[in-house]
This record gives sequence, structure tokens and C-alpha cells, in this order.
Amino acid sequence: MQLDVVSDTVCPWCYIGKKRLDQALEMHGGEGITLAWRPFQLDASIPEGGVDRKTYMEKKFGAERAKTVGNTIREFGEQVGIDFRFDRIERSPNTLDSHRLIRWAGTAGCQNEMVDILFRRYFEDGEDIGLHDVLIDAATEAQMDADIVRDLLTKDADKELIHREDELARQMGIQGIPSFVVNSQWVMVGAQEPETLVKMFNKLLAREAESAAAQ
Repeated sequence: MQLDVVSDTVCPWCYIGKKRLDQALEMHGGEGITLAWRPFQLDASIPEGGVDRKTYMEKKFGAERAKTVGNTIREFGEQVGIDFRFDRIERSPNTLDSHRLIRWAGTAGCQNEMVDILFRRYFEDGEDIGLHDVLIDAATEAQMDADIVRDLLTKDADKELIHREDELARQMGIQGIPSFVVNSQWVMVGAQEPETLVKMFNKLLAREAESAAAQ
């Protein structure tokens, strides 16, 4: 079963969704499931270098709501071991380069780990994951070749591919993230509870087994 998770690196519900997915895979065992992370930019209009987060959030939600918008997210985060520290985040970055790094991490065999590293660095450590130095440090943490990553980041490697994958997700009708796409056919939207994901895994894997036996 191919499981593609469509997400953005600055989406707090995607971080919660990842933690729940990790729990579900541990509960299930993960046998027969191939996992891949796919890009979706919540706001591709953010310029290179990012924007001031406080100003951005106030413009998006309004000054009063911007002060409280993180409270519910923090509560759900605590349930899965995430210490959301929105107070540490100074910049809202353009996430294109972070998605490129996630793609390269897939080639290096550490994609799921890289997603976790980027979420943690942004939401808990308050690092600007739009900066190349931060991304190179993240690559080093995941034991990728930092020199190769540094070189690729200075070029346009895979930028167009990320844009195409983002557009493909939208063409599939995906508007909310995280979204879980199974075998490029079924889509489940939202940060699902681990038990819900396990039920989905079991159902679809059983269907695949039945189909294979009938051939």
C-alpha cells in the first residue's frame, strides 16, 4: 500500500498529524505500507526570506484572534508530545526549499525523520526553516551529506518538480492538510487519530490481499 502524506512544513496540524501517524504505524507495525511525504505550500506567495510572523498572523486572522489561535493547537500538541513554542517563531518562511530538502531526504532514506526534524526546529525551537543554513544543519542532523545539500540549495534543483506536485494535489481536490492519499485513489483529510488510521490500513491492506488472491 502506497501512503502519500500531503503536508506543509509550517502547518501545525500537519505536525500533530505526523505524530499520530507515527503512533498508528507503531501500533500497526507498518508491514506492507510504503510512506512518502508530498509538498503543499499553504502560502507560496511569501517571498524568499520570509515575512515577520506577528504581522503575517495579524493580517491573516486579525489582531485579537492571532493572540489566541495557537491555544487549541498547543493543547492537541501536548497530547502527542509536541511543545509548540509559537513565541519563539519570528519569521513565517516560504517553504519551497524545505520541501526540496524533504524530497532529497527521500533519496537518502531518511525522509520521515527529516519531516520530524523540520517540524521540531520550526515549531519547538523557533528556527527559520527558510534559511539555507538551518536546512543544512537539519540535513546534517539526519546524517545526509551536507555539502551536497548546500550545493543543491544554491541551484534550482527540483523547484519545478515541487511546484508540479503541489499543483497535482490541488487538482486531486486537496484543499486541507494534512491529507493522506492511499494508492493515489483514496484521500483522508485531517490529523486523524491513530486508531482511525490503523483501521484504514487494515481495511485497505485486506482489500489488496483479496485482490491479489483473486488474480
